[in-house]
Amino acid sequence: MKKNKSTINRRNFIKNSALGTAGIISTSFPIIAQGSIRFTDSGDLSNIKLGVASYSLRNFSTEKALDMTLRCGVNRISFKSMHLPLDSGKETIKKTVKLCRDKGVELYGGGVIYMKTKEAVDQAFAYAQAAKMKIIIGVPNHELLNYVETKVKETNIKLAIHNHGPGDKLYPSAESAYVKIKNMDARMGLCIDIGHSIRIGRNPSKDFESFFDRVFDVHVKDVTKAAADGKTCIVGKGVIDIPGFLETVVKLNYEETLALEYEAEASDPLPGMMESLGYVKGVLATN
Repeated sequence: MKKNKSTINRRNFIKNSALGTAGIISTSFPIIAQGSIRFTDSGDLSNIKLGVASYSLRNFSTEKALDMTLRCGVNRISFKSMHLPLDSGKETIKKTVKLCRDKGVELYGGGVIYMKTKEAVDQAFAYAQAAKMKIIIGVPNHELLNYVETKVKETNIKLAIHNHGPGDKLYPSAESAYVKIKNMDARMGLCIDIGHSIRIGRNPSKDFESFFDRVFDVHVKDVTKAAADGKTCIVGKGVIDIPGFLETVVKLNYEETLALEYEAEASDPLPGMMESLGYVKGVLATN
């Protein structure tokens, strides 16, 4: 997307002002149903749903991960298996779902889930169905896509294929997944990881727009380099044009989740997560 003066000014404003901190931001943006945030002073904007991919909190218990998510000012989460193991029994899933509900956090999805066999596909969909998840963020082997499609049709649970950038032989980019599912059931889609996208030389905004009809989830992050060795950093302090990406999100009236996946500082991620989400909220507020 071509950057105009207002885009540049927004970036400088957010980076150089106190709006970049979650403490101030969280008092200014009311959270409404299911973690959506409405920016009422920006005109006719759709709700923006912010959430957390629980891999960000991989070193913490399920209950602690939920509490930390709420401290970030959002109440949507997708669980990685350390917070709800794939082989969990029905009672364990039921208790975990109740814990989410009691905490006021919506468990909207699960992943990233790898599917290398039909049995793994069956397990993933049974797991998601038992937990009443709406979406699986997954990486199915290419030869299993037709079988996955049958499960999507049976369960009405969406699949969002996650790209992993350089070194990923299955789905290095969103495009590599899109070309395989674009003619399949409309519930076969994408989770665009914008960090991995830029690490492989893609433009996250262009990919988001080009494949928008199949974007069901987004993993929001920033990275230190637009190269294979780029590492996760606080959103707004890396090389991704976050304001430009969010302008595209708003322009297209995206209605699914923007989930922060903060892979840095695994033993103490909360400050970086709060600052990252504060930055995202601040940018959205100036749109």
